Amino acid sequence: MGFGGMLSMEQSENSIELDHLAVSGETLEEAVAHVEDALGVSMRAGGVHPHFGTHNRLLGLGDGLYLEAIAKDPSVGTLEHPRWFDLDRFQGHPRLGNWICRVADLEAAVSSLPSSVGRPVALSRGDLRWRMAVPDDGILPCDGCFPALIEWQSRDTPGAMLSASGCRLVRLEVAHPEANWIAKTLGFSDPRVIYVTGPRALRATFDTPHGPRVLE
Repeated sequence: MGFGGMLSMEQSENSIELDHLAVSGETLEEAVAHVEDALGVSMRAGGVHPHFGTHNRLLGLGDGLYLEAIAKDPSVGTLEHPRWFDLDRFQGHPRLGNWICRVADLEAAVSSLPSSVGRPVALSRGDLRWRMAVPDDGILPCDGCFPALIEWQSRDTPGAMLSASGCRLVRLEVAHPEANWIAKTLGFSDPRVIYVTGPRALRATFDTPHGPRVLE
């Protein structure tokens, strides 16, 4: 990857935790249907993100985690900057496209990582306030397999506020030819997150009211 000499998140002493997963679609309806068909539960209302021209719906996973279905908001025209999660170029079937990790100090986190992880952008939705590291081109490293980093600035977060859906994350498989680089650079340890060297893919396994289910 050519990022030698960068400190890992672990070395920077800025703790990192899994926050949420994002399923992208050409439309929000398609993204929501993909989640609901895979997990057998209904998603909850979300909202809009004016800065990036997107909208979403949410699903509580317990343990402070949640799942987001996201797509371009058709009521928003062309933006002066790329949308996050590479949504300007998104095509094809809905899929699990990104994972997002929270940190306590976003400035410190990005300073210890490659510049391609993005720069802090201040965002809001309703009463929620947060900052997220977003690359200038909207494309996260390793074809989006490197997680987006978020710093919540609201007392409550969606993962804490959403009611339990009966679904619980068991395993998140991050597959990419540079999976070892992702793991080493993050310095992130969570028994649910597994790095696999192989073709690019994100796969999440859940316990659900209907038994084990996989979302890709």
